[in-house]
Amino acid sequence: MLLRGRVAFLTGAGSGIGRAGALALAGQGAQVVVTDLDGGRAAEVAAQITAAGGQAQAMALDAGDAGAVTTAIDAVAARGRLDILHSHAGIQIAGRLTDITAQDMDASWQLNVRAHFIAARAAMPHMQRQRAGSIIITASNSGVQYDRGMIAYCTTKHAVIAMARQIAADYAADNVRCNALCPGFVDTPFNRGFEQQMGGRGALETYVETAIPMRRWATVEEVAASIVYLASDQSSFMTGHALVLDGGESL
Repeated sequence: MLLRGRVAFLTGAGSGIGRAGALALAGQGAQVVVTDLDGGRAAEVAAQITAAGGQAQAMALDAGDAGAVTTAIDAVAARGRLDILHSHAGIQIAGRLTDITAQDMDASWQLNVRAHFIAARAAMPHMQRQRAGSIIITASNSGVQYDRGMIAYCTTKHAVIAMARQIAADYAADNVRCNALCPGFVDTPFNRGFEQQMGGRGALETYVETAIPMRRWATVEEVAASIVYLASDQSSFMTGHALVLDGGESL
């Protein structure tokens, strides 16, 4: 197993990509701490992992609460070690400059940038002490292109890729890696912002079929495989990378 004996802390892991990532990391031997704003969903994921013979614990956690996130990460690391952070929680608010409010932009920044900063900042001293660690921050292929009518989402996703690269440059000498995961369209409820912006589910389906060269959605399992890759020694010389998984949409 690629991750036997390693400890992983995940935010936003109760559904969708986060859930798939938790299952995949545990399937490779990691001890997984599954956190989500909805503690019940986190518990369901952890139960699925343990039922399959893996190791997991669940925790209700608001990824936007800096104090709670720092306390939770410190508590996990105090038990021995912290090898992997997958900071995944995010928000998608649709609208152009004149469609959204300053509060909408603030909410986007709070969860799509600041929450990742808080989680990475909490994890870093523990990984420095070990002289090993992998931080994975979920961005989006919206961080390497520009989506019409999605100013808050695009702005924050570009920003978080820059932050991941800055972390990578600053801590490479400590053998702590930081990479940005940049998925394109995956068929989960998270796409409601794009669905709204495009004019409904039918329009979104048409976009996927016509604008994405591979003419389909990604699966959560495909994205989870990349999470395992970034977490493991398979990517030991990769840091500061924006790993785009979008079927060619951003080309």
